[in-house]
Amino acid sequence: MTLPRHVAIIMDGNGRWAAARGLPRHAGHRQGVAPVRTSVEECVRRGVEALTLFAFSSENWRRPEPEVSGLMGLFVDALDRDLDELHARGVRLRFIGDRRSLAVRLQARMAGAEARTAANDGLKLQVAVGYGGRWDIVEAAKRLARACASGALRPEELTEERFAASLELAGLPDPDLFVRTGGERRISNFLLWNLAYTELWFSDCLWPDFDASELTRAFEFFASRQRRFGLTTPQTGETRDHA
Repeated sequence: MTLPRHVAIIMDGNGRWAAARGLPRHAGHRQGVAPVRTSVEECVRRGVEALTLFAFSSENWRRPEPEVSGLMGLFVDALDRDLDELHARGVRLRFIGDRRSLAVRLQARMAGAEARTAANDGLKLQVAVGYGGRWDIVEAAKRLARACASGALRPEELTEERFAASLELAGLPDPDLFVRTGGERRISNFLLWNLAYTELWFSDCLWPDFDASELTRAFEFFASRQRRFGLTTPQTGETRDHA
């Protein structure tokens, strides 16, 4: 089975999972930690090159303060608990997004985790925290505008490749497969530039119920796709003619 090099996941449905059981929303977020571990383990086992998880969007700051505080606490707990195992598995951990609104304690934990795993050559795991696709594009544009203003870059030298190198996922292949759980059919301001030719797979499964078999279904969907990147079927050299 052809596997994606890079998988991006929006982990949606924690709150609805909790509500359906008469539990507070934070119970759903806590239950959602196990599928994160499963996804990492499966990607490591199958040899997937990169996994990017949408943990907390720039828009999520508008949620009730107790829920935001609980999520931040979960991040700290998860880092303290799982970092040793991630490091032992050779995972390189990196956080993408705007960290300026995060607690200093959490920023320090994140920086320490990145430094500890920086030399690892296994799965490249990106966790998006305080991330928004439009923010990512605007920040890249600002960096390139400053380079042009300083004379380090001429506008005519700006290419798609140079722009991509200024984004948060610089140095990684664009996601081949996008997965969203929870039944919603949208990308919600996630990796807007990078998802241009990504295969999109939407699952009705709520994130706390996401398991290895559901990830396998996503991989099977990906393997069934013919990725033409704007070319015709004869140009790709393949005989399948999927939509």
